[in-house]
Amino acid sequence: MRAQALRTFRLFLIFGSVFALGAPARTQEVTVSARIKQIDGRRKSEAARAGNVVVWLTPSGGGPAPRPVPGQRLRLTQRNKSFEPHLLVVPVGAVVEFPNHDPFFHNVFSLFEGKRFDLGLYEAGTTRNVSFDRVGISYIFCNIHPEMSAVVIALDTPYYGVSNRQGEIAIPNVPAGNYTMRAWAETASPEDLSALTRAVKVSDSNSTLGVLEIRGSAVSTAHKNKFDLDYEPPPPNSPGYEEPLRRTMSVPR
Repeated sequence: MRAQALRTFRLFLIFGSVFALGAPARTQEVTVSARIKQIDGRRKSEAARAGNVVVWLTPSGGGPAPRPVPGQRLRLTQRNKSFEPHLLVVPVGAVVEFPNHDPFFHNVFSLFEGKRFDLGLYEAGTTRNVSFDRVGISYIFCNIHPEMSAVVIALDTPYYGVSNRQGEIAIPNVPAGNYTMRAWAETASPEDLSALTRAVKVSDSNSTLGVLEIRGSAVSTAHKNKFDLDYEPPPPNSPGYEEPLRRTMSVPR
């Protein structure tokens, strides 16, 4: 019995060694870093705004990147006539909730880039959902309150990072390989952002993207409503829309 157990153990060691030698090596993963330097295009000086810049890496030549599964509920909350958070990065196909926590109506819409939608009027305490089923950048507004704005960026890669106030970016768990790097900043023009796009190679010895200079100026929130018209000023001491207009119909007797 003891001899049989010893033979079984030896066979286990032999097959285990063969499997280990024949198994492919695990792809090396690194944390890719970068630093954002905001440049004020008008004054040719370094600006203080270095946060909320998004940088992402898309694998090149190796097929599509795996789509990440969001680990938490994705929300753009309407509170105090603003969206919280202002910037949200989501995997393509993700559903984002738009709860209304204000004591009056909102009308969330996006008709410019990325996902186009119009949620219509909905009251306090209710929620509408949007599926961001296409890659792109969606600029989001409220048709009642012109001061409200937000940005949702839908990506088909899990390899992205958002800069902090110091302009630091960290993209974790990036497998070694070749990628296309892209960036987005609210202050930058499409032309300047396009100029930042480039091919990069990630490895253990090359895990930094260096300093990325973002040229731009102050963010302008001026925009039209969903009908491509100027916003009408709200009545004095009014939140903007307390209740929807109701049409009455006279029924013939």
